[in-house]
Amino acid sequence: MTNYTKATNFATKDALSSGNPLKIVKGTEIDTEFNNIATAIATKADLASPTFTGTPTLPTGTIATTQSTGNNTTALATTAFVQAALAAMYPVGSIYTNASVSTNPATLLGFGTWTAFGAGRVMVGFDSGNALFDTAEETGGSANAITVSHTHTATSTVTDPGHSHTIRTADDSNNQTGIYMANLNIYTSDNSTQTNTTGITVATTNASAGSSGTDANYQPYITVYMWKRTV
Repeated sequence: MTNYTKATNFATKDALSSGNPLKIVKGTEIDTEFNNIATAIATKADLASPTFTGTPTLPTGTIATTQSTGNNTTALATTAFVQAALAAMYPVGSIYTNASVSTNPATLLGFGTWTAFGAGRVMVGFDSGNALFDTAEETGGSANAITVSHTHTATSTVTDPGHSHTIRTADDSNNQTGIYMANLNIYTSDNSTQTNTTGITVATTNASAGSSGTDANYQPYITVYMWKRTV
């Protein structure tokens, strides 16, 4: 864009003496001034819906450069403000992940110092109630733990306390075995068998479970590039 610069100082002509040829305002001077004005106007942006070319720069000032974070008005912002807002999304200690691009975030985002993070590990949430997860960046676990095949054995023992069977037999008054129908005096007596135990023991063995070998205990996972901002 071109700024208008006056080519002729018309006010100085008034101080010149009469008869001085420079006191006369020439048509060419007027024409030059109007051409300069026309050129300047033609290269200026309109107030309504302007189209900028080149590398426009916002003026320094409160509205242009120091807007507060979260400002959602239609005010213009400099690239410095945009970069500061982006950096605020990734403060020191933040983790940046990318599923396909391995480029350092300092190159991608344009700020910060980043180091590769968590190679071969998955992240787990902080848990102050669990000694395994109560410190930031605490590590643990093993990628090559062996899951050992094993058996479970269960033994059941049945104890038989013994028992007896009672057999009832007929007996007459003279303790003679038999039944006398003449006097119908019938007596019975109880005879018991001997007591014995069976000694039953039941043993049960389960089939083998598990498998022996390394790399057999991985959780489902997906590989990404991870970076931690350090500065």
